[in-house]
Amino acid sequence: MNTRILFTVAVSLLGLAACDKRSESGPPDEGHVSLHARATDEPIAPVAAAPRATVEVAVEQPTSAAQPAEPMDRLAQAAALPDMARKAADAPGAKVADEKSVGRGRAVALGKASGSLGMVGIGSGGGAATGGTRMFVVSAGDAVPPPPVREEREQYGKIDENPVRRASEVPVSTFSIDVDTGSYANVRRLIREGRRPPQDAVRVEELINYFTYDYPVARTSGHPFAASTEVAPCPWNSQNLLVRIGLRATDVDKAELPPANLVFLVDVSGSMQPEERLPLLQKSLKLLVDQLRPQDRVSLVTYASGTRVVLTPTSGAEKSTILNAIDDLRAGGSTAGEAGIQLAYRMAQSGFIQGGINRILLGTDGDFNVGVTNFEDLKTLAADKRKTGVSLTTLGFGVGNYNEHLMEQLADAGDGSYAYIDTLNEGHKVLVEQMTQTLAVVAKDVKIQVEFNPAAVSEYRQIGYENRALKREDFNNDKVDAGEVGAGTVVTALYEVTPAGQKGTVDPLRYAPQTAPATPRGESGELAFLRVRYKAPTGGASQLLEVPIAQPDDRIQNREASQDMRFAAAVAAFGQLLRGGKYLGHFGWEQMLELASSSQGQDRFGYRGEFVQVARLARSLRIGE
Repeated sequence: MNTRILFTVAVSLLGLAACDKRSESGPPDEGHVSLHARATDEPIAPVAAAPRATVEVAVEQPTSAAQPAEPMDRLAQAAALPDMARKAADAPGAKVADEKSVGRGRAVALGKASGSLGMVGIGSGGGAATGGTRMFVVSAGDAVPPPPVREEREQYGKIDENPVRRASEVPVSTFSIDVDTGSYANVRRLIREGRRPPQDAVRVEELINYFTYDYPVARTSGHPFAASTEVAPCPWNSQNLLVRIGLRATDVDKAELPPANLVFLVDVSGSMQPEERLPLLQKSLKLLVDQLRPQDRVSLVTYASGTRVVLTPTSGAEKSTILNAIDDLRAGGSTAGEAGIQLAYRMAQSGFIQGGINRILLGTDGDFNVGVTNFEDLKTLAADKRKTGVSLTTLGFGVGNYNEHLMEQLADAGDGSYAYIDTLNEGHKVLVEQMTQTLAVVAKDVKIQVEFNPAAVSEYRQIGYENRALKREDFNNDKVDAGEVGAGTVVTALYEVTPAGQKGTVDPLRYAPQTAPATPRGESGELAFLRVRYKAPTGGASQLLEVPIAQPDDRIQNREASQDMRFAAAVAAFGQLLRGGKYLGHFGWEQMLELASSSQGQDRFGYRGEFVQVARLARSLRIGE
């Protein structure tokens, strides 16, 4: 039998636009599309053009014992992905007013011909000839224009995954700390749109570090953070071990923060007009303003075709003045980002607070097109300006033309952090819940070095941190820049380790010299040795923290890892699956979801539960297959 699913599409005469998640109880806003699904046997019929036209599009879904019907909740879930649906309008070979079939869990919309709304539907198998879903287009008359096609110009930096290394040949791994979380929020946004995240959009360490973990707090060590380690069986390879390195920085109460000199640098170019860009940025900044104290200062600088100082340094006590200045921002013009950055640093210097927090918060989609637009030149500018004692944090907004590569690297060069804000809830997380982490630095130029004991480790592979890798000699060179750690920040790094005696994946070199015998210290039961080097927020010579990582005994295979360790491993597996799962073997979506679901813990803010939902959606989209 066939189950006919009817989708009612309400469209304003202004055309289709991106669909925010809205209540189904009221009519759709002008310029938006609302999708609803219900089972029906009614015939398909066109509707006459009207000020708000309605078009009904049917989807036939064969059902049988061999090909069960897709559950209604999944149909409704896929139907809620209009952003992905509209992208297909310009696809090569796309047809309008024609039967079409798609893969499982996909939704498409075709609408280039005059007088045609296009096509909306959900796939649940192969082509129509083999019993897959069929979709039909219903004409709505010339009153309804074809759906707009979003130009895809999102930019991501190239990532080559860390390889497996033999401990006897390369025993030392060195990298800069990374507290950014933007990759996770951006990947979440792409999946919710029903899109397959580009592999280079997935930085696994940022996915892991989006979540907090219950690591020990520094108390009497004299260091601004505590370092802890854990070793457990690797979930995707039972013969290997997973080594977790965790840092937890000392937290500071908001009331005890040093006075802050903040410059809001806001992109008000034409590309920032959509609701998910400038309007969302304004709402997010207003959340931060509500947290300001009288001793804090805020300046507001904008840039578009030119630059403008909207607000000179103003006390946090004058909240209404600051909020009115933010409310009055309007988008229009081209994007002179470099000139805006220059002006923001001058404004930061004019309100500089000695011994305080001096930081620029740049909110933009990164689509610079006037003045200096060269990527390396912009990075050099940020790197030079950080010497003034002013940090640069980037807050990314927008879709379609979003330059994620620039946003992440600018923050790195400017001694700041990078976050992507796609919802007001994410804005609250970054600027309110994690305000101290975002603004207050407890350690700078933080580097990590792990030396593996060849007597205990055959091979190792670092999971993530590819664009944070440092040379071994950089670890002791205080002139080499590294990452910042904010107050209360929790940082995690993972290594997959093959114990000595287990079969590895890399053959030993035929002509390599024999491995030097392990030192007595190595033979005493150490798996590896952790070194952390950092500077005080005010600079000066670096300090060193050292922690041995004990070699586990034979009983480890029968012991369950901690809840935090298992959840971090699930997120790491999720990121690797999005990147193709090269090192995961037969460990797939089901195993990852089972691991994540069983390790959510208390989940105070619901972020882990949200992760499980996003991962389930990614599985339904068949990402990585």
